[in-house]
Amino acid sequence: MPKKKKLTHFDDQGNAVMVDVSGKAATQREAVATGSVLMQAATLKLIKSRKVKKGDVLAVAQLAGIMAAKRAPDIIPLCHPLNLTSVKVDLVCDSKKNAVHITATCKITGKTGVEMEALAAVSAAALTVYDMCKAVDRGMTLTGIRLLKKSGGKSGTFTAK
Repeated sequence: MPKKKKLTHFDDQGNAVMVDVSGKAATQREAVATGSVLMQAATLKLIKSRKVKKGDVLAVAQLAGIMAAKRAPDIIPLCHPLNLTSVKVDLVCDSKKNAVHITATCKITGKTGVEMEALAAVSAAALTVYDMCKAVDRGMTLTGIRLLKKSGGKSGTFTAK
């Protein structure tokens, strides 16, 4: 019979705890997350032509994603503060799907993973696209935000199916 997995952010009494990583070895860790913002074709055209009144949507969203990765512990209560070694946020316009696809890659040499930082980066970038374009398209949809891959640490590599 397989061993039942236990949630790591609760003690035996059910209290929330930050996981103790002091005994872990520092290893190379990387996480890649993705998500998309679906919109009207006219909205995507405005983004691509840089004619959104609030400014360059892709550039601002990229910066928002990078900032969010660095600030993940400020908004996720039990997330460890990390010294990230790299944060990359890519935004790609897809005219066939009327979407902006976002991919964030975070790296660290440390004792805990960077999944939350990558997910925070994608989420903030998507929210920024929405915020900057909502005046012309309130029907945009943020979708598919998920972890694609993580590597490093005791649990090894995870790749989404």
